[in-house]
Amino acid sequence: MSRRRTLGPKKKIALLVSAVTVAGGGAFVMASTSNASQAPTTKSAADSTVCQGLATALGNNQKFIEGQRTNPDAQSEARIANREAVIAQIELQQKASGCTVGESAQDSQPAQPEQPAQPQQPAPEEQAGGGDAAQNPGGGGAAASGEQVCNGSTITLSGEDGAPAASSNQFPAGTRLKVTNLDNNKSTTVEVTGVSGSCALLNNAAFEQVREPGKFLIRRALIEKVG
Repeated sequence: MSRRRTLGPKKKIALLVSAVTVAGGGAFVMASTSNASQAPTTKSAADSTVCQGLATALGNNQKFIEGQRTNPDAQSEARIANREAVIAQIELQQKASGCTVGESAQDSQPAQPEQPAQPQQPAPEEQAGGGDAAQNPGGGGAAASGEQVCNGSTITLSGEDGAPAASSNQFPAGTRLKVTNLDNNKSTTVEVTGVSGSCALLNNAAFEQVREPGKFLIRRALIEKVG
């Protein structure tokens, strides 16, 4: 007669614990895999207009710092410290927006070094007369009192606080510029108060007056010198 082997209570408990451990381990692996697949992806400037605007703002500030270090003056050290603080703030914005922190994209304006010759255009305006308004659609009557400059430039923000103002690598302090966002027809007139790495760079307050919600870059802009 064969004898049936039976498991004692202790062996049954040990087998049950082992089964639970294996099942729990499998669940942990599945949960880890699921969490990894759900991890947020970091966007680059090519993936998002917001990231592109922040990268451009960062690049413009870096370009300004490079210029100050190449040709320093008595105020360069203070300017550099200020722009480094601005860069730190932009990097915080990049992180909060899911962008690659520290990504830099300097505003590409290959034809801009030739722009200082623009102020010599009053004669063509006088000859064109009313035809100038047709060349600046959407500008209304304001186009007649200003001279269009920085053709093809995009507009972004410097990250600096304070009253609405602009900085420029072409116009001296005291110059008044009117910036119009052609995508929403909002405009602001600001005074140039410092030097930057682009034709017209708005500070935070000025940019807020013309921006579209959630965007840090204006692709279609009309810039006029009005004073």
